[in-house]
Amino acid sequence: MNPLTLPIPLSVLAILTFGALLVEARRASRNERAQRSRGGVEPADDVYKIMRVAYPGAFLSMFAEGAVRGAPPATVLLAGAGVFAAAKILKWWAILSLGPFWTFRVIVVPGAPLTVKGPYRWLRHPNYVGVMGELAGFAAAAGAPVSGSLAVVAFGALMIKRIAVEERALRNRVDRPADPKRRLTP
Repeated sequence: MNPLTLPIPLSVLAILTFGALLVEARRASRNERAQRSRGGVEPADDVYKIMRVAYPGAFLSMFAEGAVRGAPPATVLLAGAGVFAAAKILKWWAILSLGPFWTFRVIVVPGAPLTVKGPYRWLRHPNYVGVMGELAGFAAAAGAPVSGSLAVVAFGALMIKRIAVEERALRNRVDRPADPKRRLTP
């Protein structure tokens, strides 16, 4: 399919997805600087370097597959868009609940309390649930069953590692100021 004649729903979905990703990246970057200035420490074994490429790459591959395959049936497109929208709402609820503590990286400020408001009342990692919903919803809405399935499985594996790193970092936080040069180790 000629990229200049992409279906309008796929183009809109791509613009919304990558636009939101840019907004999230800007917010995360600002929050990361603030976390570090408060003594935040980052685990040495986080998978962020892989995730920062894999996450937008997953959407790009699904977009490309959808462009080649053409639009899915309207019911699949609408269901996927609904899942994507619900996931994005959950993710932003988590982002807003964490406020300045939300980042792309695992950065823990020693002594900072755990967030227990918003979706964190019911879910331990609502942001990650939202991310998986975004991937699955985008795959359906874009008509990308192959790359979408691969993205969910591959990124899901990365998130399992990320959650383990994050849980350990949160368990190891201490109630005293940290040395800003200190990194959490496994």
